[in-house]
Amino acid sequence: MSFTLATWNINSVRLRQALVSKLMQEEAPDVLCLQECKAPVEKIPHDVFAELGYRYMVGRGQKGYNGVAILSRLPLEDVGDKDFATLGHARHVAARLENGVTIHNFYVPAGGDEPDREKNIKFGQKLDYLTEMRDWFHAERPEKAILVGDLNIAPREDDVWDHKKLLKIVSHTPVEVEHLGAAQDAGGWVDITRKDIPDGRLYSWWSYRAKDWDAADKGRRLDHIWATPDIANAGHSSRILRAARGWEQPSDHAPVFATFDL
Repeated sequence: MSFTLATWNINSVRLRQALVSKLMQEEAPDVLCLQECKAPVEKIPHDVFAELGYRYMVGRGQKGYNGVAILSRLPLEDVGDKDFATLGHARHVAARLENGVTIHNFYVPAGGDEPDREKNIKFGQKLDYLTEMRDWFHAERPEKAILVGDLNIAPREDDVWDHKKLLKIVSHTPVEVEHLGAAQDAGGWVDITRKDIPDGRLYSWWSYRAKDWDAADKGRRLDHIWATPDIANAGHSSRILRAARGWEQPSDHAPVFATFDL
């Protein structure tokens, strides 16, 4: 069985329903994981997506904030969620395909603007969230699993437009990179995107503040696709659909894709 998976922080699924439909029609991933849906699950326009072939959905939502959903053309079974750091936020959901692969869809907290947990409660919440992810993966070592989502950290030097300038900017600080690496190591997760594209700068997010985001190209790779070692070699054809950042009324994130032969 071969299937293509995409992950996309949509920044309001209702506001950008047309963009989700466009992606489904033009790119047709078998599974589409969305973050920052900003809607209760019952308000997600699933009927529209079902007409495009995405008959299955597993999600967690809340009004106006956060929210994660897995839309699929393949049958899915809801296998739960975790409230890491006890924030009460809809930031994780998991589903299992009929071939036994579990897909985890994450929206890690952004962490605010000040990279100091003493001055900024949101930064502390982000670090705590990552620590509890690490502890969960240690306690229940994942197998035959794929982890995707907006992890809100660009871990590598070539995952940002300027490594030195961003060392004190939330999303690329050493402490965040260390915490994300610890969570990744705890689950033995393989970064599929970088397995396929090992060299060169690679971004999935460009700020709305940039008047000409494309020309300035001050991006960061905040969106990730990981897999457990037992299926990592089945992952291939990774890409980031940069063009989607230029669609009308876009999200500030671009979709990330990978295909798995399982």
